[in-house]
Amino acid sequence: MTKKIPQGIKILPILFALLLISPIPTHAQSEAVPDIIVIEKAQVLEATNQHTTTVPGTDTSTTVQTLKAEVVDGQDKGRVVTFENDYTQLGNGDLFYIRHESNTLDAITDYWTVSDPYRLNVLIGLAVAFILILILFGGMQGIRGLISFVGSLMLIFCLLLPGILGGYSPILVSIGVASLIIIVGSYITHGFNRTTTAAVLGMIATVIITGLGAYYVVHAGHLSGFTTEENVYLNFDTHGSINMIGLLFGGIMIGLLGVLYDIAIGQAIAVEELFSAGKHLTHVEIYKKAIRIGREHIGALVNTLAIAYVGASLPLLLLVQQTSTMSLGSTLNSEIFATEIVRILIGSIGLVLGVPITTAIAAYMLSGQHGQTTETEHVRHH
Repeated sequence: MTKKIPQGIKILPILFALLLISPIPTHAQSEAVPDIIVIEKAQVLEATNQHTTTVPGTDTSTTVQTLKAEVVDGQDKGRVVTFENDYTQLGNGDLFYIRHESNTLDAITDYWTVSDPYRLNVLIGLAVAFILILILFGGMQGIRGLISFVGSLMLIFCLLLPGILGGYSPILVSIGVASLIIIVGSYITHGFNRTTTAAVLGMIATVIITGLGAYYVVHAGHLSGFTTEENVYLNFDTHGSINMIGLLFGGIMIGLLGVLYDIAIGQAIAVEELFSAGKHLTHVEIYKKAIRIGREHIGALVNTLAIAYVGASLPLLLLVQQTSTMSLGSTLNSEIFATEIVRILIGSIGLVLGVPITTAIAAYMLSGQHGQTTETEHVRHH
């Protein structure tokens, strides 16, 4: 007769198996801790051992040097470090920004690399030269334009960026800020008058019409907005709270203002001057003559706009030309190219529409001013 095994003994193998497959609790310090990255200002004390080597895994050569540098600003101020630099080559006494990467759990993880050469002095000098030339040749109008430029930057950094990061719709925020940039910039630069108001109304009407078209194209083309690493990093950093499609739309609208502002102001001024020079002309005749001027402006600006976008994307075009095995159709269909094509075409459409819209508004608004001026001169003549 076999002995009956106690119930407690039977479950021991089960408990042992569960123990083997269950996760072993660990100390809190064993959890993954992100690296700490600090960017500080440093100066090269000594640059030695400069030589050429091959990038591992490739057949591309690069220049490497050993840098001995002192941190001159930041939490590591006064610390002297020595490391290999395979980025841009520096010389003795050069200032640069150093990247210090460390981890609180691993004392060995302490890397120093060159982040960027110090170029703020060049940027400041270039900005000063721009301001001096602007004031010298632009006079008071140049100063007004500079104030308008600063105001536009303030609207972008104080309203547009915080609004998008705050979770508001990028589409609504972009349209609102674009309208403010149009209104504030135009009246600061060109004063409060009918001509400026005509240009402002023309720009706002064009932005609304073009924006509706851009909204449709972005969604019909199934553009996601993830065309660069910056977009991907931004999405992760904000935990997906930003609508990338809306952000793409907002970027297109803000970019449109650059060319639209120029053409709208130019057309409004052209109508004003035509009314002043041809007092016998009707507003319909003025409109036709101003459209003739606008067409010449369109021809130049569309080409300029396309070339500017190509220039900004030149490294990408060269990379695709060198390495791509896709056909022309599949290349153009890829989102990174399709997005740039949409930017170019939407900007060009807005530019073209801005001419007849602004010219019609200016011809209507300034014709009343022209009539009042003519009547006043007639009374004075008598």
